[in-house]
Amino acid sequence: MVQCVTLKEDELWDISKQLEMTIETIHLLREDLSKTKEYTSQIKSQITKDFCCMKEYVERQERNTLTFIEQEQKAAQQKIEETIHQLCVEVDKLTDIQAETSDLPERHSYKGLPSTRNQITLHEKLNVVKSAVEDLKRKMEILILEKYSWKFPPVQPPDLHQETSVCSLSPESAAKNPEPMISSQFSQWADDVTFDLTRVYKRLAITAQNRKVMVSSYPTDYEPLPNRFCISQVMCSQSFSTGCHYWEVITKDSDGWAVGVAHGTIGKRDKLGRTEHSWCVEWLGSKKQLSAWHKDQETLLHEDKPLKVGVLLELQKKTVSFYSITDKAMLLHTFEINTSNPLYPAFWLYSLERNGSLTINHTNRR
Repeated sequence: MVQCVTLKEDELWDISKQLEMTIETIHLLREDLSKTKEYTSQIKSQITKDFCCMKEYVERQERNTLTFIEQEQKAAQQKIEETIHQLCVEVDKLTDIQAETSDLPERHSYKGLPSTRNQITLHEKLNVVKSAVEDLKRKMEILILEKYSWKFPPVQPPDLHQETSVCSLSPESAAKNPEPMISSQFSQWADDVTFDLTRVYKRLAITAQNRKVMVSSYPTDYEPLPNRFCISQVMCSQSFSTGCHYWEVITKDSDGWAVGVAHGTIGKRDKLGRTEHSWCVEWLGSKKQLSAWHKDQETLLHEDKPLKVGVLLELQKKTVSFYSITDKAMLLHTFEINTSNPLYPAFWLYSLERNGSLTINHTNRR
């Protein structure tokens, strides 16, 4: 009987001890929760302050830049008005002399027009400012979206089903949406393609929900992979082996590029259009030349630089066609393709010393 009582007392002590430890654990967890909330609040407050400072800095620079432009415009206007005044005075003098005598060379030594050859023009100054602002914007975008692309939470893309097509946009809406979604005779085959972070060269930065690729002035954080390109190329994540597919690429922001399709097995040093299983159109701004490339064979197209290129891949017909897209689609070139392997959208950017970019247009399949 005594032994049973002792066992019960031991069990009660164990339960009491376990209860005490559980209560203590709950208390510690609540303290941790409180500290977590407090720490998160501090971090949010600091980040809000940091972004506030950045916004204030950018806004201040914007005000200073606009003030500088206004001052330069006024200075240029004053110089022009002074020059006009001097010329008017000169005209009056010459008119008086002409009326008095026909012996102009002896009576008047003509000094010519005021020289402005050595002056920096307003146009040149403003171009310098414009280039500096574009460079700052590009560097900020690369620094934030490329260097920390997988450290920041992803931004959800807009609901494309709720957006209107380009045909129904008002002028105000068009101004806010300078790159409209696909709205053409090919929109029924439009596909939503995005750049692949595992198949991009280390000097190319991918931003804007993996829709924009640009030359980077800074080293990227891409992990080394066996299939990563060793040249200035990138592929999309999506591939196609059947059916009809269409996508558009905004090319106006690059002075050298290639847009095409390729096998997923393309070598990491193989340039687009120079292999048996890759096809592309290519623009070289240095030569002002548009060409079609396949198997290292070039076909000159004798067209101006397209600002937007549409790619129509018709696998049932075994063709890939490239179009220059403006308010209408103009055919640039069509290749016959004889392959059963899946094909990926692929791209090449010219000259890593120049900051160029390509952007995949939003799709709106109908």
